[in-house]
Amino acid sequence: MDIAVSYHESLTKLQALDWPQDGPFDRLEWFGLLGPVLAAMAERGDERVLLPLRREHDHLASLTYWFSFSWRPLGRSQALLTALARDLRRQAGRIVLAPVPGEDGSADALEQAFHKAGWLVFRSACDENHVLPVEGRSFAEYWAARPGKMRTTLKRKARKVEVKILTRFDEAAWADYQAVYAQSWKPREERADILEAFARAEGAAGRIRLGLAYAAGEPVAAQFWTVEGSTAYIHKLAHIEAAKPLSAGTTLSAAL
Repeated sequence: MDIAVSYHESLTKLQALDWPQDGPFDRLEWFGLLGPVLAAMAERGDERVLLPLRREHDHLASLTYWFSFSWRPLGRSQALLTALARDLRRQAGRIVLAPVPGEDGSADALEQAFHKAGWLVFRSACDENHVLPVEGRSFAEYWAARPGKMRTTLKRKARKVEVKILTRFDEAAWADYQAVYAQSWKPREERADILEAFARAEGAAGRIRLGLAYAAGEPVAAQFWTVEGSTAYIHKLAHIEAAKPLSAGTTLSAAL
């Protein structure tokens, strides 16, 4: 059976198809938040591979947002990926794909496919994902193995703040998150609307874990996590510099 390659500037029709969703940045709904798309798809029978891309002024690039942990092909057929890479030579002379995870084999698969399709491929590390395997441990078992100074700090400081953890999107809680972020060491969000839309969607799906720590009734630390399958993803964390002596971030991380 022949492989068919097609290009789409809308995700609407593609959403009806069955795509792997291995994490928060693998869903078509996520890519729909990010603006103009060039979705390159190869399919054969019931198999398909999709590369969500965007057009830059002189090349194609992966469709991502700056806090994306990863970008990778949707679909696992190496033959389809190679066919797609070959056809993309008619679309652009240069393609930049990042951040592609190495831990799941995605970087190897893309490198091999594009090389086989005749591209000159350059691969380099652009970022690092920190992954902590739970390995069946309870939190108590994990915490018992932490440095004594850290455990002592939590024991001394935990009562100094009040912690709230929400599993749904809440307007007031999100306003508190934004207030903490604005007073933290973090740079201003360029597209805070994308982050908020993502948080709302994750809240509606029951995946959000929005943690807030308060001192004297005022928010002093905030963390935005999502939980999906057997993995917790830490998207954002911040604390107010003036409240640093409270170690509210440590308390909040332990609670989450």
